Amino acid sequence: MVIANKVFKKKRTGFLLVALLFPGLVQAQAEGLSFNRDIRPILSDNCFYCHGQDGNKRKADLRLDLRETAVNAGAIVPGNLLQSELIRRIESKDPDERMPPPDSNRVLGDDDKKTLRRWVESGASYETHWAFDPPARSPEPMVHDASWPRNPIDFFVLAKLESLGAEPSPEATRETLIKRLSIDLTGLPPTPEEVLSFVSNEDPAAYEQLVDRLINSRHYGERMALPWLDAARYADSNGFQQDGDTWQWIWRDWVVEALNDDLPFDQFTVWQLAGDLLPSPTLSQKIASGFNRNHLLNGEGGAIPEEQRFVILFDRMDTTATTWLGLTMACAQCHDHKYDPITQRDYYALMDAFNRVPERGTPQRQSTRIRVAEPFIELPTAENKARIAAFERRIRLMESEVQPANDRAFQQWRSHLASDQKAREQAALPDELKAGFKRDDAEETSRSKWLEGLRRHFERNVLPQQEEGKVDREALSALRKTLAEYQGDQIPRAMVMSDAKPRQTHILNRGAYLSPMEAVSFATPAFLPPMPTGAPANRLGLAQWLVSDDHPLTARVQVNRMWQHFFGMGIVKTAEDFGVQSEYPVHRDLLDWLAVEFRDRGWSQKQLHRLIVTSATYRQASRLGDWHRQEDIENRYYARASRFRMPAMLLRDWALESAGLLVREIGGAPVYPYQPANVWEALAITKERDFTYPASSGGSLYRRSLYTFWRRTVGPVNMFDVSNRQACRVRQSVTSTPLHALTTLNDPTWVEAARALADRCRSEEERVENQIRMAFQRVLSRKPTPKEIGRLLRAFERQVNHYEKNQIAAEALLAWPAPVGPNGSDPSLRAALATVCLGIFNLDEALTRE
Repeated sequence: MVIANKVFKKKRTGFLLVALLFPGLVQAQAEGLSFNRDIRPILSDNCFYCHGQDGNKRKADLRLDLRETAVNAGAIVPGNLLQSELIRRIESKDPDERMPPPDSNRVLGDDDKKTLRRWVESGASYETHWAFDPPARSPEPMVHDASWPRNPIDFFVLAKLESLGAEPSPEATRETLIKRLSIDLTGLPPTPEEVLSFVSNEDPAAYEQLVDRLINSRHYGERMALPWLDAARYADSNGFQQDGDTWQWIWRDWVVEALNDDLPFDQFTVWQLAGDLLPSPTLSQKIASGFNRNHLLNGEGGAIPEEQRFVILFDRMDTTATTWLGLTMACAQCHDHKYDPITQRDYYALMDAFNRVPERGTPQRQSTRIRVAEPFIELPTAENKARIAAFERRIRLMESEVQPANDRAFQQWRSHLASDQKAREQAALPDELKAGFKRDDAEETSRSKWLEGLRRHFERNVLPQQEEGKVDREALSALRKTLAEYQGDQIPRAMVMSDAKPRQTHILNRGAYLSPMEAVSFATPAFLPPMPTGAPANRLGLAQWLVSDDHPLTARVQVNRMWQHFFGMGIVKTAEDFGVQSEYPVHRDLLDWLAVEFRDRGWSQKQLHRLIVTSATYRQASRLGDWHRQEDIENRYYARASRFRMPAMLLRDWALESAGLLVREIGGAPVYPYQPANVWEALAITKERDFTYPASSGGSLYRRSLYTFWRRTVGPVNMFDVSNRQACRVRQSVTSTPLHALTTLNDPTWVEAARALADRCRSEEERVENQIRMAFQRVLSRKPTPKEIGRLLRAFERQVNHYEKNQIAAEALLAWPAPVGPNGSDPSLRAALATVCLGIFNLDEALTRE
């Protein structure tokens, strides 16, 4: 390591000397002036807002986003700085002429002005935006150190590092690698036995074997589903007042299964956007289309259904564009996009594909708890079917007992009315029923839609007042009501897509649904490749277009998010925006190579994930050196592995599994683990439904965080860094706030996990030192050093001393949130070890993906 650092410093010193003496040479050798990399960001940030494609806001009728218009207007005279109005304006001292205007909050720095002068002087060449050109597979670049790369990814990374005079970091330790892979691929800690087996395995293919085992785990799909649920704004409730529950967990389980089965991403796309439109769609394909039914549903009393339907349409557009195109299309709802070549017509023509769903815009009440909206599919479980059959048997039996009495009562009442004119008047019969009694032909009367009407009137208005058989009738009515409530509350109804109600789509003036203008039909944006030949003009065609071979965005956007998953940040930092305002990627060649490779590998996500994690780039240590801190603190050149705080959902799973508490069951209805008392109390503003938190018990307390019930209006409070699931989110949230400790030191899940871990270690080891060593290994996936074990032992002794003097505190710790553990044990020793285990859970290394 010392020798490597000396070589690294020597190379870096030589490079810096060249850079200081010949800065122009270094710049030229690096990459020369590029419109996309160097010029477009300046113009986009400072000029396109007023001089872009949006004609409504354009000033002086000048467009700078197109070379022809800029040159024709005299704003740019290629090769001539003195005659270029652009250069004159940016250098003007007159505030009335200077651009950008002083009151625009946009300021051009001196370096930006120099760059623009160089660009005009060199001919002012333009390029199409890099992300709108189909990706091309660049050849693997030449490198000096050909021994380092393990696969093509590494050649791109190493070539860039060598051009900077830098070098990669050494490979991480095996303990670090198995922990890193476990976090990234399954989200569950390896056992001490699995760590030992990998560390001691001398097989050259040991690492690849570990990767394959984790990728083929059924928990892989659970881990990889988490970012997809954020993109799909998945939740278990609608949002808004009376936040009704839904059954969308059925779609969530489909995602986990599809990822585990490595459903090719092109099919993964088509099924989710248009599974219902496939020829003879399967139940699975219909469920998959629930991706676009995960939106909020506004059931408030003042909600206007048609207005809410358009809110849902706009949300679908935003979610689809962000997830697959990596474009911010929402502003084109009201006007032409100010930066990207997306017109308002493009927006509504694309939206036409979604404007065919037979939906009202507001949810329909299924029970006091459930609110879903059509279209949906009913998916009764075997238990549901058995319960309903039992209800129906009881109802039929009770009907057989009650019906004869009802028949007798009806015949007596009818006879009484037939013989008594005054009784007919008092019975408040409708005129058409009164007329029937005047007929002389009794046989004709008995055959009339009249007798049936009379019977209905009797059952609705007279029978409830009869004392005879009243208790049997009330019991039957209650049983029928119970069945209806069970069917509304317990039979899963997954919301799916349908094109059963096509509508005429219009461009909306300023996006107002009450101000339709020109009618449009389905079409894809003109600046992107056309639809594939033979593709239908609907959602199915849209999905097929997104995964067509010449589409420039879909594959790039997806591999960028894969890279983000494994490195904490995408090759393009703005994962949600690949448009003109996006960041120009340092490793554009690598991004495009990965995009082409993804398609060529049959859109296999597992294969791409395996390619990334088996690279030397991924296997580096994450320790920062001087160069990393000074030149690349964000790790954009990948001279080391990324180090970041684990997501809260994984931290909870990690603690439960380390303690031996986690229930590894896959799929099913959401559960209700520990939450603060009255966590939903603020929602109970009426008595229409009960918002008491229905806390789970037994094994349901310890399911993976993926299965926690997600209420949109009050999300799980111990998952502190996640999306609110109200809108599509694709950029990973990485945070290291000390506020994490409020949860990881005090939340009942962590406290109980610490106590369970302590009891587990006490049951397997006699000596305290070995108990602490075992706890450390289970959480951190490595053995503690002598110095670390010494500190933890001293902490244990302090805690023993504390709890011996405070037996009540010890007993309180062991009893909260529920008393579990060996009876008869010394509470001071148990509480002390539990406290040490809680401290281990809160070590920086335990919270961090190294």
